[in-house]
Amino acid sequence: MRALALAVGVLVLLFDAANVIRVLIVPRAASGVATLPMRGVRGGFRGAARLARRYRTKDRILALSEPVALIVLLVTWLVVAVLGYTLVLWGIGATGRVGLTHAFTEAGSSIFTLGFAHGTHNTSQVVDFLAAGTGMVLVALQIAYLPTIYGAYNRRETFVTLLESRAGAPAWGPEILIRHQLVGLVGNLPALFSDWERWGADVAESHTSYPSLLYLRSPRAQNSWVISLVAVMDAAAIALAVDPDGAPIEARMCLRMGFTCLRDIASVLRIPFDPDPDPDSPIALDRAEFVAAYERLVDIGYPTVRTADDGWNHFRGWRVNYEQVAYTLASVLDAPPARWSGPRRLFRGESLAPDRPVDRQPGGSTSPYWQSRTPLRGSGAHRPPGTHAPPVPPDPPGAIT
Repeated sequence: MRALALAVGVLVLLFDAANVIRVLIVPRAASGVATLPMRGVRGGFRGAARLARRYRTKDRILALSEPVALIVLLVTWLVVAVLGYTLVLWGIGATGRVGLTHAFTEAGSSIFTLGFAHGTHNTSQVVDFLAAGTGMVLVALQIAYLPTIYGAYNRRETFVTLLESRAGAPAWGPEILIRHQLVGLVGNLPALFSDWERWGADVAESHTSYPSLLYLRSPRAQNSWVISLVAVMDAAAIALAVDPDGAPIEARMCLRMGFTCLRDIASVLRIPFDPDPDPDSPIALDRAEFVAAYERLVDIGYPTVRTADDGWNHFRGWRVNYEQVAYTLASVLDAPPARWSGPRRLFRGESLAPDRPVDRQPGGSTSPYWQSRTPLRGSGAHRPPGTHAPPVPPDPPGAIT
């Protein structure tokens, strides 16, 4: 029995060490038994969130899920280590007649470096030293792991927060083009798409190496990294679909990096997708929603050279590359139920419109931001290919942009 316990204890310790190495050291996503405690915690919090009625309450519950999961993972490793060393100490027969109780006490005292129980046999002292080192290494690795996680998290959320003033919260693709046109900043779109191309590369690398980042929610309830990425990609796809000659080349690069990022993450989560979809394939987004956004862009003077029908066909050809993966990810991660982001398991029937500021002007007059501008005459709506739109008139003094 003692020989069997010794063998099982060694196997338990090797299994524990392998999981720690896979999760904390190897720069690839771990899966299977290694992440079972975290999956259990996520499922528990998701079940608790179902009981809440309001979105913000659900978001507060889900925000605790991944931090708690990380703590549970550390505790699990420590518990497994205590179990393994208990079996080893009892198996080598260094505890005499006291049995498993003393072996457990000695193992726990050594791993947590308390020192109130130790063996007198030479072999047991060696095991005590190894157990103490194991406990310190586990805690040290977790302490080093958290700054890496939150460093990548802060880089991600900086861009998500910056996008809030350009796309609302939750972000919505047409809103990006509408706001830039209303305030005369369409010329800033190339820089925006270029920044999000680099952001997509950073997220693809960090979130596939450390999948816990996927489940860390934004500080603001209506923000989400996956919703923000879909919004930027939708804006790029619309720009290319309605005005291919005037759209910046950065929009194409942003789209390519965007759906590459989503597909890399989908591979980690084992979400199936078509790597080479047909551009004529149907998409889930209703054509009427695209037409409504197109008409609004035309009303405010955004440059368009294609009709709504042609624009829809080309937009669909772009969106088919990422829509399915984006919708599945948004559902798996319980992202805010934003427009054009698909259904949710927890937020059925809900759809959050992006927040819009009020356009306040001198004299006390106010109007909703969405309706604060009249169509700009001569702004280039339906302009012929190769021509340039005239400059947009400046905002009146005091207007909020």
